[in-house]
Amino acid sequence: MKAYVLNRIGRLDLMDVPEPVLKDGEVLVEVKAAGICGSDIPRIFANGTYHFPTIPGHEFAGVVCKVKDKENEGLIGKRVGVFPLIPCRTCAPCQKRQYEMCMHYDYLGSRSDGGFAEYVAVPVRNLIEIPDGISMEAAAMLEPASVGIHALRKVYEEGMNSAVIFGPGTIGLLIAQWLRALGIEKIILVGTGEGQKKLAGELGFSEFYNGKEVDVVQAILERTAGEGVDLAIECAGYSEVLEECLDVVKRGGKVLTVGNPHGDMNLKRDIYWKILRKQLQLCGTWNSSFIPEEKEDDWTRTIAAMEQGILSPEKQITHRLPFEELHRGLEIMRDKSEYYNKVMIVR
Repeated sequence: MKAYVLNRIGRLDLMDVPEPVLKDGEVLVEVKAAGICGSDIPRIFANGTYHFPTIPGHEFAGVVCKVKDKENEGLIGKRVGVFPLIPCRTCAPCQKRQYEMCMHYDYLGSRSDGGFAEYVAVPVRNLIEIPDGISMEAAAMLEPASVGIHALRKVYEEGMNSAVIFGPGTIGLLIAQWLRALGIEKIILVGTGEGQKKLAGELGFSEFYNGKEVDVVQAILERTAGEGVDLAIECAGYSEVLEECLDVVKRGGKVLTVGNPHGDMNLKRDIYWKILRKQLQLCGTWNSSFIPEEKEDDWTRTIAAMEQGILSPEKQITHRLPFEELHRGLEIMRDKSEYYNKVMIVR
């Protein structure tokens, strides 16, 4: 099969490699769509994966084309999304079915071979069937969309009326869509570019502040009559942005940290005091819950929201590229040579 193999940092080669050999409990998924995650850029160009060679790519969907075990033959031909985290199922969090916090997890696309290939070996337990009304492109965005609702389930409560999102990238705009679905009336986005503002407007979010042009803290406090917002969400991964969240959240409000940090996160003393004196709740979040058999996990909720039309992740796709042009997509994101939100590889 054809696959993009990371042989060393900065060396991603399109190669002919053997088709995966299935283990017990695994199926072979033919990849139909794969999104490039922002985390793939440092993984490929700066930090590397956990070992070399590795096939990156953890946001993908496809069709089951081969099975290892006879009892799984009914899965052949099924359209599936793939939860990329493979839990050990024995550690303390796994015993509580908190698989996203597994202490000894494997991960498709960073620790094991992932979706930038024609085929991927996936445990049956990591599959979720995709209804016919959901496109493969949308299904490939199940992972980031589920990350969004997982984050909000940590902090959302009835009565919330206002929220600000710093960093309207893929996750940030998906969270904005989820906030709207939850009934939040006042949704403010803070970004740094006209491309972000334009896409936000196309998605129905008109309140946008460009952090390069206005004093964001002052603008948001004025917009909320000096009170601040119920919920401030950090989706950028910078200390300065976290400080702005602490500035604009109301007394007794909540701050949600989502963005992967670009470096050390440091707070000035007077900013830290605000956590104490405003009696804020500061919440971190990671990954998403995947327990489809319970019907209340993040992935099942996300599929339901897509089916109902209240969540449209495919509207955030700014680039659709063929498999052969993956390098172009990675370079656009690495070099920021043009505006992008979600770059999708389709086959």
